[in-house]
Amino acid sequence: MRTLTVFTPTYNRAHTLARTYQSLCRQTCKDFEWLVVDDGSTDNTRELVQGFIRENRIPIHYIYKENGGLYTGYNAAYAHIRTELNVCIDSDDYMPDNAVELIVRTWRERGSEKYAGIIGLDYYSDSHQPIGGKFPDGLETCYYLDFYTKRIHRGDAKQAMRTDLMRKVAPQTGFPGEKNFNPVYMLLQVCDEYPLLVLNENLCFVEYQENGSMSRNIFRQYMDSPRSFAKMRRLEMKLKHNTFANKVRCAIHYVSSCIIAQDKDWLRQSPCKALTLFAVLPGWLLSCYIKHKGC
Repeated sequence: MRTLTVFTPTYNRAHTLARTYQSLCRQTCKDFEWLVVDDGSTDNTRELVQGFIRENRIPIHYIYKENGGLYTGYNAAYAHIRTELNVCIDSDDYMPDNAVELIVRTWRERGSEKYAGIIGLDYYSDSHQPIGGKFPDGLETCYYLDFYTKRIHRGDAKQAMRTDLMRKVAPQTGFPGEKNFNPVYMLLQVCDEYPLLVLNENLCFVEYQENGSMSRNIFRQYMDSPRSFAKMRRLEMKLKHNTFANKVRCAIHYVSSCIIAQDKDWLRQSPCKALTLFAVLPGWLLSCYIKHKGC
């Protein structure tokens, strides 16, 4: 049994997927397998991956499913992963040659049941600089939300997670017609209970696509998937490792999403009712701004 599964949800990314594959073939540690979750691609993704499989350079598993959005790709992945650890590498991103080695070695040397997994750095693919800079020197463990609420690190980062913990919170349940439900919803649940080991090393080169579903067009996403965003904000307001200031932000976004979704049960469903009432006016103003920007 290998230690790590690298899984890649993909939709019509045949033109970038080969770069991801080549980076995995170059890994200095072979203690991994690659799981490709095809979210209903209409290009030649299937034929491309079948060609990779025939090359027999690395172990590859391919899953095809109907298009349902990124979080459903994560759901499919967690239903199939059997290795101890897993990491998502998007189909337009790729790993540095020693990334698997860094993950496996760090976990063997420092990992235990006390930790949710490992958090490492994302680098820009063009400048080869860390997104948001490096982590603070000497930081060995940290809760996920602390990176952002306490301004320890403000850029994107890469998590290699314990599969047993992720499977406990999967599958993520969304709403009909709403595809923009960020799978960080599952990560937040696990990482509110367990800290992450901090690895101040590059684990992924990131290239932001203009039509990327989760990294671009955020106002359109708010409009298209308001119930999903409201569910995310309800979870965030309940997290133990949160700050009051961030709870206020979440309450404002929650009210905004409920207004856009025309959810009349917004107050009863809120885990922080007093805070939500306080957020009504700024939440309404935010909903107006989102509607203006998202149309």
